[in-house]
Amino acid sequence: MSEIKLQHITTITELLLRGAQHNFIEVTTTDLGKDIKRSQQAVSRHLLDLETAGYIERLKKGQKFRIKITAKGYSEVESLFLILKAAMESAPFTIDFEGTVVSGMGEGSYYMSLDGYRKQFKERLGYEPYPGTLNVKLLDQIFMNARREIDKYNSVFIDGFSDNTRTYGWVKCYIANINNGAINNAAILILERSHYDESMLEVIAPFSLKESAGIKNGDKISIKVHINNTMQKKSP
Repeated sequence: MSEIKLQHITTITELLLRGAQHNFIEVTTTDLGKDIKRSQQAVSRHLLDLETAGYIERLKKGQKFRIKITAKGYSEVESLFLILKAAMESAPFTIDFEGTVVSGMGEGSYYMSLDGYRKQFKERLGYEPYPGTLNVKLLDQIFMNARREIDKYNSVFIDGFSDNTRTYGWVKCYIANINNGAINNAAILILERSHYDESMLEVIAPFSLKESAGIKNGDKISIKVHINNTMQKKSP
């Protein structure tokens, strides 16, 4: 683990941005403080700490300093970057939901039966969904917040289409399991056009979830969504 202190990261990052990896750069503590939103006194302490640790070299020139990041300092920053990069790109990871099964509006069976969707589901998910969705009312605000954030992540994307009568919106699918792996080949749907708010999840599978898992309205279930952690939103 990198030994560089948290409070020094913004300071040494700004020095890197100014070109201090390869050259001595001129800078005042006042100017540096403005850029990193710290006081002149705080920046002076940071620079002294970084110099004492051997992460920078400083040469005095009038009211300014010439500063260069040492090989040791760059190595510490690089080590921290690699640790953060690995943590942020680790995959797969999961987002958990809990909710109560409720009756829907009956739209799921209609939309799941449309050829424009069914063919894409077969191609991209590997199955044609059972004609209907399992509707899950989320139990807590933390799950609603997660529902709001989920479409920031990569999805299995189903394109919208037109049948010459009307147009249908896109659908984002997120692979999921239900009740700690009792059902593994489900998916939650995020629709471009939906009558539901962020308190509701719509879940599909290649079979009737209620019949296969003995789920009925009023049951509490858990859903674990498997996500590629790239924060790369797929837009239509």
